[in-house]
Amino acid sequence: MTDETGYTPPRVWTWEEESGGTFASTNRPVAGPTHEQELPVGERAFQLYSLATPNGVKVTVLFEELLELGHAGAEYDAWPIRIGDGNQFASGFVAINPNSKIPALVDYSGPQPVRVFESGSILMHLAEKFGAFLPGSGPERTETLNWLFWQMGSAPYVGGGFGHFYSYAPEPMKYPIDRFTMETKRQLDVLDRRLAESCFLAGDEYTIADMATWPWYGALAKGRLYDAGEFLQVDEYPHVQRWADEINARPAVKRGRMVNRTWGPLEKQLHERHDHSDFLHRTADKLEACD
Repeated sequence: MTDETGYTPPRVWTWEEESGGTFASTNRPVAGPTHEQELPVGERAFQLYSLATPNGVKVTVLFEELLELGHAGAEYDAWPIRIGDGNQFASGFVAINPNSKIPALVDYSGPQPVRVFESGSILMHLAEKFGAFLPGSGPERTETLNWLFWQMGSAPYVGGGFGHFYSYAPEPMKYPIDRFTMETKRQLDVLDRRLAESCFLAGDEYTIADMATWPWYGALAKGRLYDAGEFLQVDEYPHVQRWADEINARPAVKRGRMVNRTWGPLEKQLHERHDHSDFLHRTADKLEACD
């Protein structure tokens, strides 16, 4: 099999460390730590180790939404894991998440520490612990989980597929870009049809399904992800746009987007988060600038 660049796969694949492309250094074909380094631990019951990528934002938005509701027990320390520097391969992080991906959480609120990894698992863990943003039973709970797991299974096609080949691959290639663009637009259409029927993904109530999905597809709809809004013709999805704008306006979402952000304008960054007061030096106008 030869692709459009003239590449013929060998009979046996071998890893070339200098594979090129953005984020090439974050990927390798083996698991486990590359170096010894313990993680910092703060005073809060919840210790979050993350970065403000779409997967990381899911969790910081939920924490901030819980605090907005008055759940004081949801206070958390958020520590940045700089994936470009290989922090995710440190022994301390690997002990929490053997898959070496952000986000990862340690819950110290019980009799013994509990590690929680994978963003969907973290969302469920916190929603169930605080009894918020996830119905306890019945069809509403099932519908919420339907969309939560839809996002978990679908977003890799957007991030690892479309995003990689459109933005990060060493050179553009027509076949993978066309293939993953088609799938990304199909997913946006799935969402648009659903959001034509209901305010939020699971129905009339805002849930962890929205918090999981919005950092990916809301960011696409608003042109924040991969600078691909025009390419994907995101204005074709008016119900996704309405939903994205509504969630974007929530104060907790504005805060959640800032946590563990280490790039972009300074007013959009909060490298570490330990208390609500960490946001207070940023004015309302600067929070609006996160839009």
